[in-house]
Amino acid sequence: MSDNPHASQTPWFPLYDHRLVALSGRDALAFAQAQTMNDVVALADGQWHWNGWLTAKGRVIALFAVIRIDADTVWLLVPDADADDLAARLRRFQFRSKLSIEVRDDLRVAGRLSASGLASGNHWVGSAAEGIELDVSGRMAGGMPGRSLRIAPGLHPGANAALLARWRRMDLVHGLPRLDPSQSEQWTPQQLSLERLNAFSVKKGCYPGQEIVARTHFLGQAKRGLALVRSDAPLEPAMDLRLDEQVVGTVVSTSGDLGLAVLPLDLHADSPGMAEASWRFEPAQDGLAR
Repeated sequence: MSDNPHASQTPWFPLYDHRLVALSGRDALAFAQAQTMNDVVALADGQWHWNGWLTAKGRVIALFAVIRIDADTVWLLVPDADADDLAARLRRFQFRSKLSIEVRDDLRVAGRLSASGLASGNHWVGSAAEGIELDVSGRMAGGMPGRSLRIAPGLHPGANAALLARWRRMDLVHGLPRLDPSQSEQWTPQQLSLERLNAFSVKKGCYPGQEIVARTHFLGQAKRGLALVRSDAPLEPAMDLRLDEQVVGTVVSTSGDLGLAVLPLDLHADSPGMAEASWRFEPAQDGLAR
C-alpha cells in the first residue's frame, strides 16, 4: 500500500477497547517518569512510545502508549485494561504531586488500515484540542497494510467488527500483547519480549519493579519469551500449550486460532515433538518499536 498521503484511504473505525487516561499539571511528566517502565523524559513534545505499569515484583499491570503532548500533559492510550481502575490506582501514588489523573472519554480512539501519510515512527501529528494521529504500521511484510490511529473529540465512526478483529490480529502478528484481565500482573516485561517494542528501560532509574527488570536484563536470567503461535482450534488467554503431554507454555493474547504465548526461548519449530503438536510457531513481524 502506498504511503502517498493523496492515495485512497480505508475508512476509520472505532477501537472501542482503547481509552485515554490524561495526566495534566506541572508534575505530570515527573509522575509518569517515576511510575512507568519506560523513559518518558526522553520523549520530546510530539513524540510517543510503548510503555507500561508494573507491580513492585516487576509484573505487568497494564501496557499502553505514552503520548507526550507538552511539558504539562501526558496521555496514556490504554487498550484492554480498565482505564477507570488504572486511573484510580495511579492516584494512590499521587501524594503531593501537582497533577490531575483523569479518564478522557470525551476523546475517542479510531483506527484505519492505511499508512498515515502524516505521522511517522514515534512522531504524532495534530493538536490536543482538535485530535492527533499516530503511525502504528510496523514493517508491512508480505503485503500487510499500514495502520493509522486517531484520538479526537466527538469521533463516532461506524462500528466494524471485522476490521476491529483484523486490527487485533495485526497487533499480535507484530508482537504487541493484548492483555485481558486474566493476564494482568502475570508476566515480566522480558517474558512478554517487550524489548522488541522498546517498551521498557533499564537505565532511567527507579520505578516500580525496576530492580527485577534490571536484574533479569543484566544477569541474562530471561528463560522464556513471547512467540506467535497458531492452533488447530481457537485459543483462549491463560490456556496451556502442551508438547508430548507436558505443559510448555501459556497463551497470553488471542484472536481466533492465532495467539501470543510465553514459551521457553530454546523451544522452536524444529524441536522434538513439534510435528505432532496441535499448535505451531508462526513467523512474527517487526517494526512496531517506537
